[in-house]
Amino acid sequence: MQTGGGTPTPAAPQQGSTPASPSTAMPGGPASADHADATPPGTQAAQTMHKDGPASSGSSPVPPADALLSDAAAPAALAQDLRPPSIALGGLFEAIGEAHIYTDAKTAADAIPDEAPADLMAQYNLARQRPDFSLKDFVAQHFTLPERKTVSYQRTPDENVRDYIVGMWEVLSRPPDTQVAYSSQLPLPFTYVVPGGRFSELYYWDSYFTMIGLYENQKIDLMRDMVRDMASMIDRYGHIPNGSRTYYLSRSQAPFFSLMVDLLAMHDGQVAYTTFLPELQAEYDYWMDGQDSVAPGGAYRHVVRLPDGTIMNRHWDDRDTPRDESYPQDIATAAESSRPKNEVYRDLRAGSETGWDFSSRWLADGHTLSTIHTTELLTVELNFLIPHLQQTLAHAYDLKGNKEEAARYAHLAEGRISAAQRILWDERRAAYIDYDWKKGESTSILSGATVVPLFLQMATPEQAKAVSETVRKNLLKVGGLIATERTNSGQQWDAPNGWAPLQWMAVKGLNQYGYDQLASDIAARWMGRVIGTYEKSGVLLEKYDVVNPYISPKGGKGGGEYPMQIGFGWTNGTLLGLMNRYPQNTRVVLDRNPAADQPSPLPLPPMNAYGVQSDTDALNRYTQPTVTLTPRPVAPTPTLPQVSSVGASAPTAATEMPPSPAATQATAPATPPANAPAAGAPPAEIATPTAPAAQPAANAPATPAAQDTTSAPASAPAASQPAPSTAPEAATPPTAQPAPASDATAPANQQAAPANPATPPQPAQP
Repeated sequence: MQTGGGTPTPAAPQQGSTPASPSTAMPGGPASADHADATPPGTQAAQTMHKDGPASSGSSPVPPADALLSDAAAPAALAQDLRPPSIALGGLFEAIGEAHIYTDAKTAADAIPDEAPADLMAQYNLARQRPDFSLKDFVAQHFTLPERKTVSYQRTPDENVRDYIVGMWEVLSRPPDTQVAYSSQLPLPFTYVVPGGRFSELYYWDSYFTMIGLYENQKIDLMRDMVRDMASMIDRYGHIPNGSRTYYLSRSQAPFFSLMVDLLAMHDGQVAYTTFLPELQAEYDYWMDGQDSVAPGGAYRHVVRLPDGTIMNRHWDDRDTPRDESYPQDIATAAESSRPKNEVYRDLRAGSETGWDFSSRWLADGHTLSTIHTTELLTVELNFLIPHLQQTLAHAYDLKGNKEEAARYAHLAEGRISAAQRILWDERRAAYIDYDWKKGESTSILSGATVVPLFLQMATPEQAKAVSETVRKNLLKVGGLIATERTNSGQQWDAPNGWAPLQWMAVKGLNQYGYDQLASDIAARWMGRVIGTYEKSGVLLEKYDVVNPYISPKGGKGGGEYPMQIGFGWTNGTLLGLMNRYPQNTRVVLDRNPAADQPSPLPLPPMNAYGVQSDTDALNRYTQPTVTLTPRPVAPTPTLPQVSSVGASAPTAATEMPPSPAATQATAPATPPANAPAAGAPPAEIATPTAPAAQPAANAPATPAAQDTTSAPASAPAASQPAPSTAPEAATPPTAQPAPASDATAPANQQAAPANPATPPQPAQP
């Protein structure tokens, strides 16, 4: 691979690598008109794109998958073997699939051998000759499984849905990769976010919808790093693969890179377009490879030329073998078909490139996977994303001052939009429908992809109006939009399932054409389904059943090749975007699902006191001069009168502490009470004992304590009514008997008996 300017040179294969067999030879030149899908032999190295050098004019050759036998441009010292495990490990990988050593076939493709493939194959071929050979033991000895971080995620108690999304960014983020010898993972130089679950690597079109959430959370650095990772793969491999694994290098996914640059430019400005112009150009070259040489009615790789000369695009994979991540499943699917197996494998791989793996959209009979014919279809998304890429190139070249290239790509975009509007519009269905280019007719299968031209602002006003009505009548269900109107196909991209990308593109597309009420309705229904499921399950999921009126904690109805996955990148990102754009709808949904809206409990202070740093202001406050205060005389504290506790035995004269003369003089009232003896009364009358202070006279006003007692509910516990006192001894006289334990719950008007039996009980005060 070329690392400087000049003519690209072929990449040298790693020692031990083998060329592709004739049945899997990769294309290296354009196909002839009379053999539309021909794949003539020959490979060429990828061109390294440099930001400081000239961009490609669009005529440079793009390498097929087997041209990338080693990653010579990788920063690691060890060149990576870019062959997929199914090729590098040959019969061993096939045996692992046949024996179903792993529950998930993708695990076998992700497992890391402990030595070079050639050496490991030599050991395997020798060991399997022994009568006591155990394939399971051999695999356990020589393979290591990569860690899947998402499995260890634990939701915190009362975590609301927004906090879940924010917390999952850390769980789903991966640091820059360190190249691991013999691993199928393609190392990436910057931090990135994975979808979740079994998907532990970077995926192409998933990442755009994940970036929506990063943009909403203002995690711009992370979003920018993901765009840089995408660009790095274009620089090294000539395109963005389906995912960052060697077994994904033979195909790409729906080209959302130009939209990622749009999103980044919302924060970084126009420098985003000029910076990534070389990669945008290389992306276009990959998808349009062979366009100048394909004859009418023929096809080459991703390019199709219709009989009238119109250029369109299809999905394609450079390999025609079982997919590594679904190896035994693909073998079983091909066995059910009467077609050549390599055709079935190619169409299965091309179906994976669509991102809709799988859907009745790709099935000739609408329900049997073995009838898949993806390479014969011109899909709605792909053929409107290509002109968006052309528009982005026109804008980027204009910013660079290259008016000629800007005008050329603007003209190409106009032509492609016009062609797509004409070929993919189905007047009978009033929607955009996939087109079978070999039959020359629409497939008539209505799907959520009909909103993509609105999302990209490429529909005519009349078409947009028709689409809005079609969506309302045929695709909108209680929980949002269904993927297609087909049911019982057994595929996950059909009814009753709904998916986050479709809801987002529909809401944004309808908004852009003025159908705000329908857009709001879709957003509200989808948020209700996703947040309602979160309240039941505590996680966000990959897909949801949007038809069932009852919400299941399991999310989607099923279908597909793997169990439900949690995380989940594009669900998190788009949900956050919709919640921020529709706060009133969000409020209604959260009011119906209060557990999903509880504020996360905050720790009580102090927290991490040892880690708090003192700022300058705090330091200045502690260095101010000390102020010396002059002490003042303090008046003696008066003794407060004794007040009985409610529900406790009142002190009697026999148990009271006699007041000191000074205290008596200090507390003597200025005016004698009404029943006090006259000044000339005899000493004997003065010595006559009176009622205890705790028992006021019947005609005396009620004390505050008495008022509290009578105003309290009858069931209020006595222990909850503390009385003021000057010392602990006043509340508990030395000779007072403790109240029974059951008194703690007695009503306030049920007073305990006096401690002194000689003193008659006093009536309760009103």
